Amino acid sequence: MSNKETFSKRHGHFSITEKEITIREDAPEGLRGFIKMAYYDLGKNPSDLRNITSRVLKIAPDSNNWSEFPNIDYEVGEHLSNCEWYLIYDIIEVIIQKLQPHAKKTFIDEINGYFITNGIGWKIVNEQIETRGDDVFETAVKTVVDVLDTAKLSTAKNEIKEALKDLSRRPSPDVTGAIQHSLACLECVTREVTGDKKATLGELMKKYSGTIPTPLDQAVTKIWGFTSEQGRHLREGQAPEYLEAELVVEVSAAISTYLGKKLSGIESTDEADFSF
Repeated sequence: MSNKETFSKRHGHFSITEKEITIREDAPEGLRGFIKMAYYDLGKNPSDLRNITSRVLKIAPDSNNWSEFPNIDYEVGEHLSNCEWYLIYDIIEVIIQKLQPHAKKTFIDEINGYFITNGIGWKIVNEQIETRGDDVFETAVKTVVDVLDTAKLSTAKNEIKEALKDLSRRPSPDVTGAIQHSLACLECVTREVTGDKKATLGELMKKYSGTIPTPLDQAVTKIWGFTSEQGRHLREGQAPEYLEAELVVEVSAAISTYLGKKLSGIESTDEADFSF
């Protein structure tokens, strides 16, 4: 890929139109083909990519294929087309690990751009693929990490990060774990705000009315009840769905942001602290 900017970028016409997320547990054929395009544009050869796909898929390279095009290129295409969907994202991560800094940034930008414009619910962050939500979810998560870092609430920050890791697990997200960790984040922050280090979140809402403005405190109590039911006392055949876990993470993040700002004395410049 050329280092020079395209016409649309030079003249300010370029923009990425975000498509509604409809793809998570899949790697569409278009993405599989785009990986090859983006990789070859970096000046790489099919044999370079074959080394990666063979390693990830644990397939020995075909010793009868010697020419880069069409033979090895075809072999790589077969690897990408026929493997399980989650292995495609493993391949992307290994490609990133092996690229030099400039090429790495270019490749990451290209793949992230593809995710956004094609409604794929993943993103590359710190060279790893994580779950991606809509704008509200992404803003809530980014903000809470920044606020908790400023407030020096490392345990709470780690809990919300663990929630994101659980949502990002492949081939199946750990939705129960995501619910548990997001609530643990909210509970940690609430304990710091109230000074009560032992009570559960449900108990804190009853003992310290006004910590969260009414009637939003009732919403927190409801979340606690839902999380206790779905995240802790799971019943057979009643596992929570991904969207439910995503909602709990988003709401917990927004309320934790509010409490973190309150604890640190941070004045919000937004119209509201609750973005859900």
